[in-house]
Amino acid sequence: MVNNMPNFENEIKVAAQRVNCNLQNAFVCEENGYKTLADAMNYSLSIGGKRIRPIILHEFYKLCGGEGEFSKNFESALEMIHTYSLIHDDLPCMDDDDFRRGKPSCHKIFGEDFAVLAGDALLTEAFHYASKTENINSQNILDSISVLAKCAGLNGMVGGQVMDILGEKNENVTLETVKKTYALKTGALIVAAAQIGCILAGGYDKINYATEYATSVGLAFQIVDDILDIKSTAEVLGKPIGSDEKNSKKTFVTFYGLERCEEMVDKLTASALLALDNIGGNVEFLKHLAGYLAKRNY
Repeated sequence: MVNNMPNFENEIKVAAQRVNCNLQNAFVCEENGYKTLADAMNYSLSIGGKRIRPIILHEFYKLCGGEGEFSKNFESALEMIHTYSLIHDDLPCMDDDDFRRGKPSCHKIFGEDFAVLAGDALLTEAFHYASKTENINSQNILDSISVLAKCAGLNGMVGGQVMDILGEKNENVTLETVKKTYALKTGALIVAAAQIGCILAGGYDKINYATEYATSVGLAFQIVDDILDIKSTAEVLGKPIGSDEKNSKKTFVTFYGLERCEEMVDKLTASALLALDNIGGNVEFLKHLAGYLAKRNY
């Protein structure tokens, strides 16, 4: 596995801060009746996060020759969709979590009704943001919106969430089902990030290798989450641990155990690095990002 570059922690913080600046107070509503909704949306966008998806999008955009900040609307759109999914995940009818990243979940601050609507609005506004992209070929924008919709919808993230819910109620869930769930619920938006980054810059010839990278990183990311749900603490994760066991959810750790899962994360990271070698160009940041995510503790 690639060794972490010096000060990579700072590098990724700088990258995340660029995304944060684009998201800061993204929604303003002059109508008093709508203000609470805008507040709920901004609150959920502002409580942190790794910003991994928009960072991956931006890096592949640059790798494929994209210049300037013209990918920023799609970066924001990705994070809006990811945030809406977390708001809904935390609801009592879903995972029933009171905390997200160490702060009260959206529904604990604004109520379940506004949390549902905040998620709905974030999903819708994401496509509004993406559609306002400037200085990019219109066909590339259209293709990117298509990828975003597919990876977020029925046969993407939402489909994975459905499989996740059904898995909690099925004692006979198989390893293949868990793999499919991970590929959709967690992996789909990470794959979307890599593909959209290529498409916006016209790098259609690099999409297959970008997809290989994102698929490996996405699965490794979720397996690390499984590991941390057992090994970490609520203080470090910013949310309760042991939720998988509480919800009777089968994970990779259920099937393979901790040690084997840690080995699998290393192998998946190596696969991601190989995909980057095949792409060529300046892939150092993306390589170190894969290693950073594999060794994270939150």
